[in-house]
Amino acid sequence: MSNHASFHVPSPLNEPILSYAPGTPERREIRACIDEISTQVIDVPCIIGGKEIRGSNPYPAVMPHRHAHVLANVQRGGGSEVNKAIAAAAAAWPAWSRTSFTERAAIFLRAAELLAGPWRQRLNAATMLNQSKTAHQAEIDSTCELADFWRFNVHFLERIYDDQPASAPGFWNRMEYRPLEGFVLAVTPFNFTSIAGNLPTSPALAGNTVVWKPASSAAFSAYQVMLLLKEAGLPDGVINLVFADGASVSETALTSPDLAGVHFTGSTAVFQAMWRTIGGQIERYKSYPRIVGETGGKDFILAHPSADPDALFTQAVRGSFEYQGQKCSASSRLYVPSNLWPALRERFAAEVPKIKMGDVAELENFMGAVIDQAAFDSLSGAIEEAKAAKEMGIVAGGGYDESVGWFIEPTVIETSDPNCRHIREELFGPILTVYPYDERRWAETLELVDSTSPYALTGSVFATDRAAAAEAEQALRHAAGNFYINDKPTGAIVGQQPFGGARASGTNDKAGSIWNLIRWLSPRAVKETFVSPSDYRYPFMDAGD
Repeated sequence: MSNHASFHVPSPLNEPILSYAPGTPERREIRACIDEISTQVIDVPCIIGGKEIRGSNPYPAVMPHRHAHVLANVQRGGGSEVNKAIAAAAAAWPAWSRTSFTERAAIFLRAAELLAGPWRQRLNAATMLNQSKTAHQAEIDSTCELADFWRFNVHFLERIYDDQPASAPGFWNRMEYRPLEGFVLAVTPFNFTSIAGNLPTSPALAGNTVVWKPASSAAFSAYQVMLLLKEAGLPDGVINLVFADGASVSETALTSPDLAGVHFTGSTAVFQAMWRTIGGQIERYKSYPRIVGETGGKDFILAHPSADPDALFTQAVRGSFEYQGQKCSASSRLYVPSNLWPALRERFAAEVPKIKMGDVAELENFMGAVIDQAAFDSLSGAIEEAKAAKEMGIVAGGGYDESVGWFIEPTVIETSDPNCRHIREELFGPILTVYPYDERRWAETLELVDSTSPYALTGSVFATDRAAAAEAEQALRHAAGNFYINDKPTGAIVGQQPFGGARASGTNDKAGSIWNLIRWLSPRAVKETFVSPSDYRYPFMDAGD
């Protein structure tokens, strides 16, 4: 469809966050939706070219906080299904890549409205039960952030399209922002439904077709996102949902000559392996694949001797233990000066054990369970390692129980070794490791924070001394792609804090900004001359002086 007017998309606004406080309609609605979903066991197929595809080896999607409760049977695909998804993406590409921006934009703007309205509690409840998120954590993720992505991405893409070159008299220079040739592979994580929804849809908005492989532990909520997009009018084959194992994806999608890009959020090791596979066979691709990844972090809070103790404590608890510490941005290492540590230590010991943990359907709980058995085993092992190490001690928590759900207590560890594993490596759970430093060694501690971990995703400094905050901002400018002053290092908002980090944390292409969308476009410059010359000779060639 051609446009016969210069249309402009609606100005985006961040979706308001509902409180779920007692007596509110959303509290009643979410409970009703949880009850409805909990009484069903649905079939979750792959969706390829708009068709439901069932494999031969289904697996159960369970509630992490009640792991005996099955939500769905997920149809696992393999190399055959991945190949079908690639073929479906190729079949949809000619029409979708030529679909006007207004038509593409309208689909995702409609998806945002459906999400904020009739789909709100359905997707929130799916995220709560499938990924063990509280109502608040589901609300800010699967509704607000995902709706924000869909609205702001449309706005950002319009800004890109509006960027046009200058034209000299007699000429018209134009810049066309084409989609990539081939398909984009979107590999999404379990911890954010919004990321799972954004990674396939941002390339699709730009005119690309997508093969989407979600985390197996978040298949139930990913399927709900796909159904929402279908209701919004997304054509068949534009996004193809495949529940496949990593080996099938690596052996099939990453070796396809038509691979045009990878949009990834997950572990550093997996991303590096994918990059290595692509680099090792670069000559086989029709185009150089775009590789965009966010791969985790070892996110820090650094307290200056002038820090406000109440603010520091509150934000350390929220930043470290909300959603069981399973956010890429969760604070997991805390540097506290010696003048503040004794009182803060007592407060951790007294208050952290009071944090309510349990079934997320009980809305009074602050925390749920970690995502699966593998996470439980890894985190409980890290706690036992800390208990046995002479340079570490448990300040609060340290317990765990897998009898009903995969529950890890919020745990605070004190260490005298600033280079211990717990302060260097991403544990991805509710474990905060504290290093008390000599308050007289502020400058040395800045260097320590910068050099200890290979990651550089998020970090924050707490200081009422403005000069100290400015010094930290400068000294740690490469230690975090998202830096916070007197705030926790979590909770980036689309359109306000574009998200991403460098070093081992990824390619820093900033989800929720124009920088991410640019990666899914291939510009073409077009020059039109209105009156072409009719003589090849130039004036300087004429005879005479």
